[in-house]
Amino acid sequence: MKKILVIGIGAGNPDYMTVQAIHALNQADVFFVMDKGVAKEKLIALRKLIIERFVTDDRYRIVEASSPERRRDDADYRATIDELNRDKQSIFERLIADELREDEVGAFLVWGDPSLYDSTMRILEAIAEEGRLAFDYEVIPGISSVQALAAQHRIALNLIGRSVEITNGRGIAEGFPENVDSVVVMLDSQNSFKRLAHEDLDIYWGAYVGTPDEILIAGKLRDVMDEIERVRDEARRTHGWIMDTYLLRRRERV
Repeated sequence: MKKILVIGIGAGNPDYMTVQAIHALNQADVFFVMDKGVAKEKLIALRKLIIERFVTDDRYRIVEASSPERRRDDADYRATIDELNRDKQSIFERLIADELREDEVGAFLVWGDPSLYDSTMRILEAIAEEGRLAFDYEVIPGISSVQALAAQHRIALNLIGRSVEITNGRGIAEGFPENVDSVVVMLDSQNSFKRLAHEDLDIYWGAYVGTPDEILIAGKLRDVMDEIERVRDEARRTHGWIMDTYLLRRRERV
């Protein structure tokens, strides 16, 4: 039977690769790489660098496919994500059917950790449930941008005895949660943290964490939010894309 490995490759630094992930790389016959356009060529280059650095023989094949883009002109965010995942499912199904022989192992290299804001597992499960292809799959965890952000800022994600929440830009735009003191925000394209300037919060922000292009800013939210917005816009113009994460925290209670 065909087998698929979903390998978390960390948040940008090849040194984030775990021993388990390196072992998994060396099981793969085919690496499936999704091309997201010229602006994100560095993401493909990093994946290829990881393969070349850690795979010990050259029997593998690399198969590239164009990744579909999400429609951004629809107010129904969930509907656009469902449509995007259906488009990806068609591509994944074709890759597994046409590019992977029986008894071979294919691998998808997932940025960060496959369990956090990534749809690869959901897509593979949907393909398996439809029953047109017979395959097994395994998930190998990776260092997420959340873990890397905390390490680079030398902070713990949670305060002692308190909870931490992970949300996205749409979630934090609705306000800071009542029952937690620490909130990690991912996928915030609208600088939603600025809506919380009235709150007494600290922010620990990072872009391209773990890569040579890494940028870190920390401080009281109201003091540094304009700087983050300026630096973020400048970085997007320079690189053509932005990948950032931040932690918002209330001052620790005495």
